[in-house]
Amino acid sequence: MSEMTTVLRKRLRFAPYWYVIGFLLGVTAVLLITHWVTGTTPDRVAIHIAALDFDIYWYGIWIVGGISLGAYVVSDLVRERGTAVFQVHVPVSVQQTPISTLDLPEEIAQILQKNKVDTVGDLLLQWGFDPRYLGLNATGLETTRQALLRVPAVQPEWLDKAPWRAWNPDHVWNGIVWALILAVIGARLYHVLTPSPSMAAVGITSPLDYLRNPYKVLDFRSGGLGIYGGIAGGALGLWLYTRRQHIPMTPLADYAVIGVALGQVFGRWGNFFNQELYGRPTDVPWAITIDPLYRLPAYSEFSRFHPAFLYESLWSLLTFVILMTILRRFSNKLLSGDLMALYLIFYAIGRTLLEMVRLDSRTMNLAGVELNMAVATFVSLILAFLMAVWIAVRHLRLRNGERD
Repeated sequence: MSEMTTVLRKRLRFAPYWYVIGFLLGVTAVLLITHWVTGTTPDRVAIHIAALDFDIYWYGIWIVGGISLGAYVVSDLVRERGTAVFQVHVPVSVQQTPISTLDLPEEIAQILQKNKVDTVGDLLLQWGFDPRYLGLNATGLETTRQALLRVPAVQPEWLDKAPWRAWNPDHVWNGIVWALILAVIGARLYHVLTPSPSMAAVGITSPLDYLRNPYKVLDFRSGGLGIYGGIAGGALGLWLYTRRQHIPMTPLADYAVIGVALGQVFGRWGNFFNQELYGRPTDVPWAITIDPLYRLPAYSEFSRFHPAFLYESLWSLLTFVILMTILRRFSNKLLSGDLMALYLIFYAIGRTLLEMVRLDSRTMNLAGVELNMAVATFVSLILAFLMAVWIAVRHLRLRNGERD
């Protein structure tokens, strides 16, 4: 996959994922323009499996697609970073040394050749990431290891604990399993603690209703996932994974949030098909039409609403572009964790602005007094403030010559 990506990058001048992003943005533009012209929204169901009487929804397809694209972009960025670290530590002369100079047994040499390992550099790079993917058994790995150690310029630490080990792109695909499972759990728990007003339609008006009907906690089809709970759960999953792998968390989190932002760009389009996450009634030219079935009872007489899902999608796209730009142009000025904190700040700002037009938001209740502030707004303001202070303090300490 990495070799194919490298070839495509050379031919297309840009990383392949930019073309995928451009294509999907074009698809969403066509969907939205069609909706504006016709006032209709495609059916929620993408595929109906008659044999199982089971529906696959567009919502899920867009969510999974967004997550997959985000993970692919992050894995490509991580591999790029790992290769850069590798090139800093390993001299070019060693990188370009043919694998034949190691005098490996013919069987091992053929396996390595089959896996596109032609130079000592190719071998060291993959060995540092994870030697198990070289296709060799335990005996073959030990033989290869001893052959590498006989090369005068090869440092033993490159084989035991390579500096580029933390940037193995497989960490992205393995870690995302941990992050997604706990993200779903966290998102659901956040919703259970702060159910939206629209949940009254299924008998949920407060967290106590979930305690009275525990089975409804698992009823995901009735709605109910909170983004901040998802972020917290995902962060916990990433922490557990990196701790298990004995690699630092924050450097990987800096790249992970780029994928999260991109995933939100397209994942939010699932809300378009579900006709949810819309804002106040409006007559602005870019308003969307919501079918009567999906309108909140208090707004049943209105048909056109602010496309809140679109606002969040565009804000996420802006966040993605800004984070990518900062990574590319100012990486030498960044501290570990800066991009992660910046993402949280950008999302918090966007969510605060979004709450100004959203309808279905849980508001703060303090000692029985209902406050005119959404829970998400309160959390956003606190989070943005903490992250801004964290960035400022760390960079101020660095400027004053203190270690982070």
